Amino acid sequence: MTVAANDLDQKQAAYKSAVDDWIAAIRKEEALASANHSETEIDAWEAAGFHEAEARDRAKAAKVRYEDALRERFFNF
Repeated sequence: MTVAANDLDQKQAAYKSAVDDWIAAIRKEEALASANHSETEIDAWEAAGFHEAEARDRAKAAKVRYEDALRERFFNF
């Protein structure tokens, strides 16, 4: 079964969205990094780090789905 062009578009859009979310998570984590952390700020920074890791995993998974669809569409495997 060949992957339809609109399916590729959807997978590409999902990948781009996931990468945008990942970038936002990185920026949030980076913004929380400061030299003068309170205990509350450290907790928020650590939570942002976990969120970044989850966003990265979603982006990487979306990339794999998009790449797999491209391979199926153009190389039939």
